[in-house]
Amino acid sequence: MKPTTLSLAALAGLTAFAGHAQALDIKLGHVLAPTHNWHVAAEGFAEGVREATDDRVNFQVFPSGQLGNEKTMVEGMQIGSVPAGVIGCGSFQPLDPKFGIVELPYSWDDRQDAYAAYDGELGEALEALAEQHNMKILAWWENGFRHVTNNRGPIEAPEDLAGLKIRVTPDKMRLDTFDAFGASPAPLSFGELYSALQQGVFDAQENPLSIIHSSSFYEVQDYVSLTGHVWAPACLTVSTSTWNRLSEDDQVAVQELANVWRDKQREMTQADDSNMIEKLEAEGMQVNEVDTAPFNAKVQDVWAEYKSVFGSELMGLVKRYRQGK
Repeated sequence: MKPTTLSLAALAGLTAFAGHAQALDIKLGHVLAPTHNWHVAAEGFAEGVREATDDRVNFQVFPSGQLGNEKTMVEGMQIGSVPAGVIGCGSFQPLDPKFGIVELPYSWDDRQDAYAAYDGELGEALEALAEQHNMKILAWWENGFRHVTNNRGPIEAPEDLAGLKIRVTPDKMRLDTFDAFGASPAPLSFGELYSALQQGVFDAQENPLSIIHSSSFYEVQDYVSLTGHVWAPACLTVSTSTWNRLSEDDQVAVQELANVWRDKQREMTQADDSNMIEKLEAEGMQVNEVDTAPFNAKVQDVWAEYKSVFGSELMGLVKRYRQGK
């Protein structure tokens, strides 16, 4: 082989090696089961990113808390030890109490108003807070409307919650909300919830229908009451250190696909809400509709208490978007 040919061959080999060396593997965790639409959407997002970046960016999805619970993942993203996650956005409250606004009870009657808020000025304000803690929120996916399940009987009025031992997410406002309803709430990490219900440590829990089904809570709970007390988003998030390792072109591609799969994941959640009641009933659960007005009245003091925490700007945005403006 001539020297020139050898040089070209060596250069080609080095170029191929350099291209391979630029590939970035990014672990992306979440706490839900592989059957949940978070996981389905995250896998679709990851596949789309690989194709759009010619395999330079490889998101690897870890479900079921394999990278830790949400608290652990949020802490890890702050310091860069956890690269990415799909997080129930209420879990960002330890970063800044203002993130609790995503869990404000009975904020949204219409999820379309919520979409507009989080894709608009409300989302932008919270994204700025996340960036102060070394995290970038790529897109606002959906956790959905939360409902109560229990083993005591149908919940039709706040009085039916009196004294009910209910697991709630570990944030003060959710505890205050169920205190206002007259229940006996206590926090517990999601990964421990099924066994706690199975063992009778709790009588009840509250989650979206899709999580109730994908987590097989129908095996350990008898009743679903459609309280719809919270609609909340989920955050597709990467650590700033991970984001900064991507080229500008790859950042554009990742952001575009985060938005594409945001819309697809929301469609999945809406579809789940349409057919999940039938699925849960087929598994033996009793489902009942709820007049939410008495529940809403019970949490007005919660709204008043947290106004000073969230500030007039964020509260004003919620009120404006919930009126469809």
